[in-house]
Amino acid sequence: MDSSGLYLDVTDFAHSAPAWVQSALEFWTEYGLFVFGALFIAVWWRSRGARDPRTVALAVLAPFVTALAYVASELVKSSVDEERPCRAVAGAAASLIKCPATGDWSFPSNHASIAGAAAVALVLAVRGLAPLTVPLALLMAFSRVFVGVHYPHDVGMGLLLGASLAALAVLALTGPAARIVAAVRASGGRAGVLITGPGPAQPS
Repeated sequence: MDSSGLYLDVTDFAHSAPAWVQSALEFWTEYGLFVFGALFIAVWWRSRGARDPRTVALAVLAPFVTALAYVASELVKSSVDEERPCRAVAGAAASLIKCPATGDWSFPSNHASIAGAAAVALVLAVRGLAPLTVPLALLMAFSRVFVGVHYPHDVGMGLLLGASLAALAVLALTGPAARIVAAVRASGGRAGVLITGPGPAQPS
């Protein structure tokens, strides 16, 4: 794949953008994944009040399948060995953030893979989150190109990898996870109830 032309267009646009836009996207690309982490916690906490064990299972699976997507992204990255565009593209403007070291390969984007997986997993847990998580994932992917550390095809494939793997993993694991949640609730153990929330037989 060669998306260096589009990479040049985006990075040229980045350097012509107002300073506040540059700063905002630099901040988002560095720290935006923490927003997904906060959403994982909020969705899990909210799920503890649900009677249906599947609701809790989906909330607990969200960060788990996102971690799986990250591992898959790393495995692909280590086998492809694509150099970062901030070093490889001739005539490109300097990246807005430090170009990752040699050996920290470019394809696919880990940030985009994590964001894609998190967005899908959160939507499967709480459908109403789609208008929030999907744009945030797309913004994360765009920001990696904007700051100059990824090609467009890196982030596109990262989103696709993360989203598809998360969907498949949730589909495969929700049933078993829901049975575990139901069993933990039925046991009545304090630690288990803290994680899964009270079952129908326990006071809330």
